[in-house]
Amino acid sequence: MLGLIVVGLIIGALARLIKPGKQRMSILVTLILGVVGALIGGFIASLFGTGDIFELNILGFILAVVAAVLLVGVAEGLGGRNRGAVR
Repeated sequence: MLGLIVVGLIIGALARLIKPGKQRMSILVTLILGVVGALIGGFIASLFGTGDIFELNILGFILAVVAAVLLVGVAEGLGGRNRGAVR
């Protein structure tokens, strides 16, 4: 469980670095998006037969980062839409 949190934080931070622009997200949101991205990437990698969903492998890591970048984009879009409605 602790390993998933650490990997999720790393993946979330990498996703925010890769995604252009400034994201206004807390470290907790970054962690959650990273963990979800890690689970999605691990699941997709396991469908390709690279191992279990919780195993650390290069394909799962790459897919996790890609999934987290997409999730950061979605979260950024949802957050921007809510901020615009408040004005």
